Amino acid sequence: MTFHIKIFSDHICPFCYIGTKMIEELKKDVSIEDEWVDFELHPTTPAEGILLKDKFQGANIEQMFVQLRQSGAPYGIIFGEQTHLYNTRLAIQASEFAKDHGKYHEFHEKVFYANFTDIKDISDIEVIKEIAKEVGLDTDELEKALKDGRYLPRLEEAQEKAQQYGVTGTPTFIINDKYKIVGAQSLDTFKRTLQQIENQEA
Repeated sequence: MTFHIKIFSDHICPFCYIGTKMIEELKKDVSIEDEWVDFELHPTTPAEGILLKDKFQGANIEQMFVQLRQSGAPYGIIFGEQTHLYNTRLAIQASEFAKDHGKYHEFHEKVFYANFTDIKDISDIEVIKEIAKEVGLDTDELEKALKDGRYLPRLEEAQEKAQQYGVTGTPTFIINDKYKIVGAQSLDTFKRTLQQIENQEA
């Protein structure tokens, strides 16, 4: 069977980055139609960003990245020395622009790479334009779309869709419109879950 999976994701979510690679791996063995819903996880983050240690006070940031590096390693993901959480509103709008021009997956993944591996400020329009150029998008048209807020309604639609499915965090996977998986589970766990769903719906 073909699984229809909605993935609620944000570019500042490291587990969403891992989730992109996990879906790619699953597609090698399972028929999947994936729909990525760009969901602003921390919309109040200031444009200049905020230090991770200030945003997540009391959390062991260093240990968190040790665990992330272990989780990302099987997929070839390298997490750099990140210190800031950035606002992703521009990046999300640009992703929607990329979606309209058939470049969503390439752009989406490169924004994750820029944020977590290259440690770039993905709230900076010049960084966004640089990524857009890499994947072959019209940067002048993109900049115009960002400045006139052409894709802001889609951010609101994503929030409404998140409420509809009871999504409060990322990544959240909605399978066949009724099964929910929250967080970046292991590949084996995900495969077992899909097998259980297939058995239920057989």
